Amino acid sequence: MPINVGDKIPEAKLTRMTPDGPAPITTSELFGGKKVVLFAVPGAFTPTCSAKHLPGFVNKADELKAKGVDTIACVSVNDVFVMNAWGKDQHADGKVVMLADGNGEFTKAMGLELDGSGFGMGSRSQRYSLIAENGVVTKLNVEKPGAFEASSVETALSQL
Repeated sequence: MPINVGDKIPEAKLTRMTPDGPAPITTSELFGGKKVVLFAVPGAFTPTCSAKHLPGFVNKADELKAKGVDTIACVSVNDVFVMNAWGKDQHADGKVVMLADGNGEFTKAMGLELDGSGFGMGSRSQRYSLIAENGVVTKLNVEKPGAFEASSVETALSQL
């Protein structure tokens, strides 16, 4: 069952790159006591994700933070090395925290999986964005298959 507005973000471990290498971060650490904008993409380096989704959040990071957002994070069912390389390619450093959900455990716990096996991609995340305050979802924007509108940075800005 998919997560809904009013639900607590499920407990899960994600991975991010640090100066010392890959490091786990729990959803409690990521969301606890903070206002977080999280957006999920089906895959790093994929066309819509690289041309529109991540660049929007990178380019408008200052506007989001000016509206009280503590953390902007991107999650994908990719490994931490791919997410790190994609973040560098997109100049996300210091603006968007790039999170790897390598085994899709967070995505499954959120109930927002996407079967990409027809494209050779296996189980992935649906495209969505959410706003959470202290670990509770206050806004949730899940895209229809193949769409990119509801989860955009413009939508997130309008909801803050």
